[in-house]
Amino acid sequence: MKVAIMQPYVFPYIGYFQLIDAVDLFVIYDDVQYIKKGWINRNRILLNGKEHLFTIPCIKASQSKLINEIGVDWSSKDISGFCKTIEAAYRKAPFFEEINTLLHAVLNKRPESIADLATAGITSICDYLNIKTELKRSSQCDFQNVDLKKGDRLIDIVKKTGGSDYINAIGGRELYTKEDFAQQGINLNFLKSLPVVYQQFNNDFVPWLSILDVLMFNSKENIAEYLKQYELL
Repeated sequence: MKVAIMQPYVFPYIGYFQLIDAVDLFVIYDDVQYIKKGWINRNRILLNGKEHLFTIPCIKASQSKLINEIGVDWSSKDISGFCKTIEAAYRKAPFFEEINTLLHAVLNKRPESIADLATAGITSICDYLNIKTELKRSSQCDFQNVDLKKGDRLIDIVKKTGGSDYINAIGGRELYTKEDFAQQGINLNFLKSLPVVYQQFNNDFVPWLSILDVLMFNSKENIAEYLKQYELL
């Protein structure tokens, strides 16, 4: 069985969904340290032909807390501002109506934590794209060996899920070695996303934006092809 493990991000880029689609089990790693100014509660969209950073406001976000301990600030005007920005950016996009409906369905649930919100978005988009991979949250499973070093805890999770193969995002090449995983009977590969290019109105293409951008401009059938545009190293 192929397993991947990643922190929850709010509406991440397509490479995140390529990783989900490439495995049998995807573990949402939500009981690890929150990283300020990372991609957990923010991402980029296309606005007036240029990339625009959006941020979901959080309550007392701190790197001394776990991701699933960080609350979403639903009282902030930035939430409604985010929705208005999405409408301004994409109202003329071919799939705006259905994706905007999906987005509001996620936000209207008002998930308590940023991990809850990210997970709700990831789950909804997987359902929309018919990605059948099983999703689990590390905080809700028997993966509580939090005192293990990073690589050792990943190995522990893969073993406890019965996995034989672990696929990591390409950035993991700087952190983990195939030899260390092989010593534990696990085959390690790294997923490298290949360029995904599509029409964004009439402007020059801006790559690697939030999955929301991909969804706004592409049919499910086209995105199914994009999900396969990667190589395993």
